[in-house]
Amino acid sequence: MENGEGGENGAVCSRQTENGGEDVCICRGSDADHLVVMVHGILGSASDWKFGAEQFVKSLPDKVFVHCSERNMAMLTLDGVDVMGERLADEVHEVIKRKPCLRKISFVAHSVGGLVARYAIGKLYKPPKIGSEEKLSANATIADLEPVNFITVATPHLGSRGNKQVPLLFGVAALERAAGRLVHWIFKRTGQHLFLTDCDNNEGKPPLLKRMVDDH
Repeated sequence: MENGEGGENGAVCSRQTENGGEDVCICRGSDADHLVVMVHGILGSASDWKFGAEQFVKSLPDKVFVHCSERNMAMLTLDGVDVMGERLADEVHEVIKRKPCLRKISFVAHSVGGLVARYAIGKLYKPPKIGSEEKLSANATIADLEPVNFITVATPHLGSRGNKQVPLLFGVAALERAAGRLVHWIFKRTGQHLFLTDCDNNEGKPPLLKRMVDDH
């Protein structure tokens, strides 16, 4: 399904993809080569970023092609950062396959979506085949595309465990300790990752977010 908005020459069209994501681009023919992947937060959906995606395209109509991720919508956001990251990486590959003209890639993510995007980027990252460390940033790619921007908003990169990390707990230590023990009942594996309580299920490995500092 395709919807258009705006004037005849600057109309923005959005199209729902086969797997539920949403592509947003200029309606008229465009040679945009910069893919912007927008990733929603916990219990969210592609529609969370619809307005932002339209503004990107209106501002840079001939430069960006925006994809609002939907592979981890709603309750699927409780499956864990690693599982969601794998899904997002697959989704990005599918978008690139549909749009072979793409040459650059950026990620814009909200909340837990920032962690998911980081994990996916680690999976999609390809180091330069030849070159010194000095040339690393210039030659490394993300899904064979040139990386440009990685932007996150309100993302708990250090997790949610600790003093005043969750505003609703008012910085009360007893509530924070209780939340760490109960969060997996509400937010499942994702909650364990956020509160760094997943180490018991990792065969002695550190929590996922700590491992991502080195691996992703």
